[in-house]
Amino acid sequence: MDAPQELERTPWWRVPIIAIGVSLIVGVVLLAFSWPAVTADPHDLPIGVVASAEQLDQISDNVDEQSEGAIALTEYEDRDAAVTAIEEREVYGAVVLPAEQGEAPEVLIATAASPAVAQLLQGLASEQQAQIDAQIRATVEENLATMQQSFAEKVAAAIQAAVQAALSGQTPQMPGDDADAAPITIPVVTVEVTDVVPLADTDPRGAGLSAAMFPMVIGGMIGGIALTLAVKGGGLRRVVGVAIYAPAAGLLIAGILQGAYGALQGSYWLNASAIALAIAAISSTITGLAGLIGPAGVGLGAAFMMLVANPLSAAAVPVEFIAAPWGAFGQWLPPGAAATLIRDLSYFPAADATFPWLVLATWTVVGLALTLVDLPARRLAAGETAAEHPLTV
Repeated sequence: MDAPQELERTPWWRVPIIAIGVSLIVGVVLLAFSWPAVTADPHDLPIGVVASAEQLDQISDNVDEQSEGAIALTEYEDRDAAVTAIEEREVYGAVVLPAEQGEAPEVLIATAASPAVAQLLQGLASEQQAQIDAQIRATVEENLATMQQSFAEKVAAAIQAAVQAALSGQTPQMPGDDADAAPITIPVVTVEVTDVVPLADTDPRGAGLSAAMFPMVIGGMIGGIALTLAVKGGGLRRVVGVAIYAPAAGLLIAGILQGAYGALQGSYWLNASAIALAIAAISSTITGLAGLIGPAGVGLGAAFMMLVANPLSAAAVPVEFIAAPWGAFGQWLPPGAAATLIRDLSYFPAADATFPWLVLATWTVVGLALTLVDLPARRLAAGETAAEHPLTV
């Protein structure tokens, strides 16, 4: 009878090392996901302004003093130009100052671009309204004081004339109503807030649009990991797998987000294509790294997409809220490019979406090319062993 095999036991000295190592991984995950939100602070937010030269100098000085670099003003010739800039995502909003005194200023916002920035601009409109109300109140009080003083002087003069008439034996004329006095008018000036690109009624807070990124990232990771581990026999099979998986997942995710939840707007087919390309970019990156360095590439690619690319995607906050240069860097990664592209397709069809399309296409092509290379399989075919290349074979 064969002796029972002894169960493999982890040495005691390794147990605390493994436990501490896992806890450190949890800390890294927490930092990766919380850092962009905790450190979110606006800087150089592009905001348009329509104003005269004198008004522009004044508002620029005020913005520089109060915003501390949070806002970068861009001058536009008129309101129509500012609206066009908002629709093309050149600016998040604009302030239109009146050309003549007594007219109301207008604040243009785009809730679909960023609810956070729209709220910031609405706060600016409230501040402008408070300043205008204070100016009107001061003007009315000054006019009232002037009118009261004028009326008192007229009454005193009339009384003096009546006394003199009585002393001279004439019938005194008492002062009557001053029909010629101009009535006090209180002007009403209300700062208008116009939402140029509002969110859809089916997603009034934009939560669905922001949440749409997570299933895309997870979907891309699942596809890359599953195709790498489940599909054997060379890189070409994995390339075909990505080519089938990405469109199928894109059609399904777009159908749920747009058809069931109403989180996406615009053309379903364009949205599905964008999601499919985003999933292909993420999946092919993982299969490509596996084709370059072997099984270690799966973990490396998944960790990079989840812990680096996803937090920097600016899906929930504007790019300008993420500390420089990481916000701009995130737009060169698949999740960031996908977040921008999906928002453009849903709400900003006039915006130039060439850059995010190219970013996603580049990651996809490079990833698929590396998948085809499949260095681990080539090394095995050449007779090299796992001992010679422990990470790649």
